[in-house]
Amino acid sequence: MDFSKYNIGLGITGSFCTFAKTRKEIQRLCDMGANVIPVFSFNAQTCDTRFGSAKEYVDGICEITGNEGIRTICAAEPIGPNNFLDIMVIAPCTGNTAAKLCNGITDTPVLMATKAHMRNGKPLVIAISTNDALGAGFKNIGMLMNMKNIYFVPFGQDNYKSKPNSMIAKLELLPETIEAALNGKQIQPILQTPT
Repeated sequence: MDFSKYNIGLGITGSFCTFAKTRKEIQRLCDMGANVIPVFSFNAQTCDTRFGSAKEYVDGICEITGNEGIRTICAAEPIGPNNFLDIMVIAPCTGNTAAKLCNGITDTPVLMATKAHMRNGKPLVIAISTNDALGAGFKNIGMLMNMKNIYFVPFGQDNYKSKPNSMIAKLELLPETIEAALNGKQIQPILQTPT
């Protein structure tokens, strides 16, 4: 795949356990020529966790992409009127972010970037990562699947024994999902076991 003519907005929210895989896929998109503009949620920017330092992660993503990234709601708003993204991706997309997106809540840089981008009728790709996908978050995923211009990275249960409601995206299919979404298609099958 050649993404050299595409500007990809990439929203990163606080599913910290998937940060390493997300970073790998961002590197892959850049290697395919994409101009990746990272957008960081407040939690992604500030929460140090057992998975690593927020500052180190954010700095690393900015280094990979060569872009400073969008870190505030005010900085994300011009995405709409300036219409410079070809596609927006949220990877990882927490259940919290999915619920807010479903209900028109715009209180993080990622949600503002998404809202601003979608007003232009262009595609949004969601890489879901939530422990309650088959619980309280199930209705939100269903609603988003029925919205125009929204596409999902294939996803499935990541640990059905210990976390039976948890589902995460198969992030290695992110480039293929983006390519399909740019052509107005949902990659299939959408339900796949993550690796």
